[in-house]
Amino acid sequence: MGTVSLSPKSTASKVDKIIVASPRGFCAGVEKAIKALAWMVKSFDPPIYCYHEIVHNRQVVERFESLGVVFVEDIAQVPYDAPLVLSAHGAAPEIVRHAREKNRFVVDAVCPLVTKVHHEVKVRSSKGYHIIYVGHVGHEEAVGTMAVAPDAVHLVTTTVDVDEVAKEIGTDTPVALLAQTTLSQDDWKGIMDYVVDQFSNVWLPDRSDLCFATTNRQSALKQLVGICDSVIVIGSANSSNTQALVKVAQAQATIKNARHSAEERRVFRINHAGELPEYLEGTIGITAGASAPEYLVQEVISTLAPVNGVEQLVVNEEDEYFPPPPELRNLLKDGLNDRMISAAQMLEEISQVG
Repeated sequence: MGTVSLSPKSTASKVDKIIVASPRGFCAGVEKAIKALAWMVKSFDPPIYCYHEIVHNRQVVERFESLGVVFVEDIAQVPYDAPLVLSAHGAAPEIVRHAREKNRFVVDAVCPLVTKVHHEVKVRSSKGYHIIYVGHVGHEEAVGTMAVAPDAVHLVTTTVDVDEVAKEIGTDTPVALLAQTTLSQDDWKGIMDYVVDQFSNVWLPDRSDLCFATTNRQSALKQLVGICDSVIVIGSANSSNTQALVKVAQAQATIKNARHSAEERRVFRINHAGELPEYLEGTIGITAGASAPEYLVQEVISTLAPVNGVEQLVVNEEDEYFPPPPELRNLLKDGLNDRMISAAQMLEEISQVG
């Protein structure tokens, strides 16, 4: 799957219609994290530090960088007394402890759904379970989650990895099966079924660890693929939920067009409209990863300029709201009207001031 230079005139003239998936783009966790960092930009003089990218979207990160936010991969890089935000992906407990040293004002913007998984790891490991954690090697969320109980967690990405864990601990050992929140439903289901089949004593959470927003976006995309000639997934390469969308779209396109090659199935991930392939035609489906801002979707639509307009494929409605981190609620108790403003609005507001 590649991208080529955009030729707006030739592209636009061939696109008949655009169908946009709903829901798409920012989820409640991303909204919470972006607004938390935006409130910090409004409240403190630069520089403001952020541990890891606040969310995995290059355009969002670059906008904050232009406003004086410094993104670091090591807490030791943050000066004494500097304001600090911890990203949406969750951090290891020792990182959080270290961050709060040196009198820093620290805002933990972790998604509540990631916090839920951290809690499950802590509780289950304390009860003697080995944790089989389905996730991506090196992803910030996986690294932070595994650090909650490093001696008890086994990271797996395939059924082969599960076999290795079974050899190491034995199939009669009690295991808890947990997951990175941004996995594709299909990947999770396959490994879940395999683990349940291989181990005799498996604990599963009452509510799936998979993010509801990630699941909703995948469900909408599955319907979109079946009625479109090509599908555009907007989001960054390091965004796990974006890559899961690409994988879902490719799998659905394979089912629809089993005799076609991957290139002929035409599923493209792009960062922005400037990466659109020049040979798109017919009906184009568009979705966006949970950390991709809506303005990127609108720029793609404007660039493609479909002859017969734009439709929305609405699969379900989302109205989930996560309140600001407690540190911000205490800081801004009189002026904070967080629920009434979106992350997109705050980004626009602080950019104009900046």
